[in-house]
Amino acid sequence: MSQELRQLMSGIQDHMSQFHRMMERQAGEMEIAGGDPEVAAKLMKGADAMKDSGNIYLSWARHYVALSEGGASEAEEGEEDSPDFQF
Repeated sequence: MSQELRQLMSGIQDHMSQFHRMMERQAGEMEIAGGDPEVAAKLMKGADAMKDSGNIYLSWARHYVALSEGGASEAEEGEEDSPDFQF
């Protein structure tokens, strides 16, 4: 089951990354097409907010998967600075 949890977590990470890129692209296309600049700016900020939120949830997912494998009993300090924190 541990491997299945890791595969699911990886899939979520991939989807969150795709979502962020597509939302940024949509905002850029809206801006180029002469759409409302306020909406385009909100989409860009929203994409960044979703990325930050996704990183938080993925960090906790890694923590709980490790816990289910008998690993870390507490979230690692400074984990948000580690390379695997970013999607």
